[in-house]
Amino acid sequence: MMNKDNFNINNFIRPNVLKMKPYSSARDEFKHFDTEMIFLDANENPFETTVNRYPDPQQSKLKTLLSEKKNIPANQILLGNGSDEVLDLIFRVFCEPARDNVITLPPTYGMYSVLANLNNIENREVLLESDFQPDVDEISRTADTYTKLLFICSPNNPTGNLIVSQKIEWLLKNHSGLVVIDEAYIDFANKESWVSKLNNFPNLIVTQTLSKAYGLAGIRLGICYASAEIISVLNKIKPPYNVNKLTQQYAIEQLQNISKIKSDISSLKEEKKYLLKALLKLKFIEKVYKSDANFILIKVDNAEKRYNQLLENGIVVRNRSSQPLCENTLRLTIGTQTENEKLINTLKILK
Repeated sequence: MMNKDNFNINNFIRPNVLKMKPYSSARDEFKHFDTEMIFLDANENPFETTVNRYPDPQQSKLKTLLSEKKNIPANQILLGNGSDEVLDLIFRVFCEPARDNVITLPPTYGMYSVLANLNNIENREVLLESDFQPDVDEISRTADTYTKLLFICSPNNPTGNLIVSQKIEWLLKNHSGLVVIDEAYIDFANKESWVSKLNNFPNLIVTQTLSKAYGLAGIRLGICYASAEIISVLNKIKPPYNVNKLTQQYAIEQLQNISKIKSDISSLKEEKKYLLKALLKLKFIEKVYKSDANFILIKVDNAEKRYNQLLENGIVVRNRSSQPLCENTLRLTIGTQTENEKLINTLKILK
C-alpha cells in the first residue's frame, strides 16, 4: 500500500533524467524582470515591440495568482504549452522507452495513447465498465513493476462522467505507480478537485487547463499540480521558454476576472439542463448519458447518418463511435443559447 513514509520519487524517475543538468537560460540567471536595467545578456533585439524580450521561464506572476486561487504553494505548480505538453513531460520524466508501461482506461482522451506511442512506451488498456467506471481489480491485475503511470480522466472525455472518488482513492493507495488525474473539465462538475488531496498522496499528479471553463483554448496553457519534488524534476526537463509572454498575460487577465468565469459556467450548466430535457424527447436518441462536463454524450440509431445530417445543416459535432463502449454515439458540446436552440430545432426535423 502506498504511503508517504515509504514513497521515494527518485525510484520512479528515469536514471538519465535524475543525473542530467538542466539548461539554464539567461532569464533563469537574472530573474528581476520588472527592474529598470540594460539587458545585454540574452542576445535579444533591443528595439521595443512589447514582445522583444524573452518571457519569464518560470511564469512567476501567473503561478503566484494560481497559488492564491488554488491554495497551493507555487512550487507545486508547473505550466505548459497546453495540457498535452504537460502530459508529455510526465512521460519523459518517468517512463523508460521500450521498457516501462502505462495504463489507460478507454474510452478516454486519445492523447494518452498518442504520447505513449511517441515515447515508445507500452500502453496497457483496461476498459471502463459498462457504467464508465474503472475496473480496479483488472487494473491491479494488469499492472506490474514496470507500470509507471495510470491515467484517469475525471470528468471523463468522451463520456462526461466523474470517476467515483472511492475508486480513485483506492487506486491511489494501492497502485504501485503514479496516478495522473486529468481534470480538464473539473470546473463544470459539482465536485472538489483532487488538488486538495495532494498532500495526502505522494503519488498523485493532477492536470488542469484554461482551455475549457476559462475560454482560453487559443492561448494553450496547461497546468500540473503535484508534490514539490515531482514539479522540480518536471521543471528540470521542460523547454526554457515553453509558455510565451502573451499566453501569460491573457491567463493573468482572465484569472483576475473570476466572477465572469463563474457566470459563464453557470450559464453553460443551465444550457446543459435545457439540452438534456430536449434530447430526451427525440425518438432516434436511444440514450443520453449523465454529464459532469460541458458536453453531452448521446447514443443514436445511426451515428454516421446523424453526424452527416447535422453537418449538412451547418452543425459540427463529434462522432465517437470508434471508441470502445461508444457504438453509435455523438458528443455534443454545450454552446450558446442560440446555438443550442438551432441544434435542437435541427434534430427535431431529422428523418
